[in-house]
Amino acid sequence: MKAIASTEAANARGEVPDVPERPEIGYRAQSALIAHDEDVVIPASATEKIHYEGELAVVIGRKAKYLSERDALSCVFGYTIGNDVSERTWQRADRGLWRSKNADTFKPMGPWIETEADLDKMETKVRLNGQVRTKFHTNDMLFGVRQFIAEMTKYFTLWPGDVIWMGTDGQSPNVKAGDVVEIEISGIGTLRNRFVAEARE
Repeated sequence: MKAIASTEAANARGEVPDVPERPEIGYRAQSALIAHDEDVVIPASATEKIHYEGELAVVIGRKAKYLSERDALSCVFGYTIGNDVSERTWQRADRGLWRSKNADTFKPMGPWIETEADLDKMETKVRLNGQVRTKFHTNDMLFGVRQFIAEMTKYFTLWPGDVIWMGTDGQSPNVKAGDVVEIEISGIGTLRNRFVAEARE
C-alpha cells in the first residue's frame, strides 16, 4: 500500500515510481502509540511538514513463524485503524525513521479491534476537520496482508499483540495544531485524534 502512495506522488512530480519488488517492513515504537480521542503532540522542534497516513492495522493473535501466504491469516486476531503520523523534514534528513515516525504520540490506533472484518468490502476515508481528503479501497494494496505476514515470518517470529500497519494511499496536506484527523474504515469504525502543539516549560 505504501508503494501505491509512492507511485501517486512520483507521478505527480513527473518522476519514475520506485516500486519495491517485495514487501518492505518498517519498525514503529510502542512509545509512540496513543488511543482514539487522545491528542497527537507536535514536537516544538518540528517543521510544518506534519502529515497523516490512514492505515489498516493487523493485530496478531497467536505465535507465528514460517507461514505460507495460504496460511498467513491463521495468526490474525483482528483488524483496527492506525494513523501513521510523519514529520517529513526529519524523514528526508535522517538515515532512518527513528524520529520522523516514532516520536511520542505519532501512532494513534483504535478505536477497537474488529475480529470479523471482510477486507474486500472495506473502504478507507480520511477526514481533516470534517472534510474528506482521501478515499480508497482498503484492500487495494500492492502487497496484501497475506504477503506481508508470509514475508515477515521468514525472518522473525510474530507474537500475540504484534501489530502490522499496512500503509496508505493518497497524499496528506500539512497538519497543524488544532486540526482533527478522522480515519474511517468501513466494517471497523472511526479513529479520531486532535493535533496540539507541544507545551514547553
